[in-house]
Amino acid sequence: MPQMDEYRKPAGFTNGLVRDREGRLIACEHGARRVTRTEHDGSVTVLCDRYDGKRLNSPNDVAVTSDGAIWFTDPPFGILGLYEGYKGEQELPTNIYRVDGQTGQVALVSTDVKRPNGLAFSPDERRLYVAEAGVSPRVIRVFDVEDGRHLVNNRVFVQCADGERPDGFKLDIDGNLWCCWGMSQDFDGVRIINPAGKAIGHIHLPERCANLCFGGRNRDRLFMAASKSLYAVAVNTQGVAGR
Repeated sequence: MPQMDEYRKPAGFTNGLVRDREGRLIACEHGARRVTRTEHDGSVTVLCDRYDGKRLNSPNDVAVTSDGAIWFTDPPFGILGLYEGYKGEQELPTNIYRVDGQTGQVALVSTDVKRPNGLAFSPDERRLYVAEAGVSPRVIRVFDVEDGRHLVNNRVFVQCADGERPDGFKLDIDGNLWCCWGMSQDFDGVRIINPAGKAIGHIHLPERCANLCFGGRNRDRLFMAASKSLYAVAVNTQGVAGR
């Protein structure tokens, strides 16, 4: 069994995680309703906890682009009860935000996704995929990205069937989505979806999978964080570098 070490405690009901271009950990914290960066010396920098003077809901998932910008979703899941955070009042709609990597300025980039969850960019960063998983019907949406800052042309990329729910996801170098999938034993695992929106594979797991990432020396090992376990499998592709 591989050895695991404690990286940060307390973790603040952390959900989505990603490394920035300098290897620092960016975290979505449900507990304090904020997005943070853990510096190399272990100190924690708050990148965003409010917008327009109002508290964020419960930042859920996060992605970093090649210009150093940090994009995150802000659904209310962490303030609905005590399971994923602390029950609290919702002060903002469920939006998507961008934190400028140079200035730290926070911009509202989309109000068009109801309870947005996982998000990830295409390999060329010209598209942003977002899971709309907290409402019915559940879908994965895709936006075109203009000037690396603005989202346009919001449209449905994948329509989920009854009992299917997308969560966190990453893309491989060919533009395929590796998406956490579940809500029932028939669907629990990871669904692989090609750039045309067609399902081309499925990794079945005995429990629901919530987030994943590519790792290993060649980025060809898929790590899957499920309800009570961490799984890994070698794959015949590579994750996008820096994601």
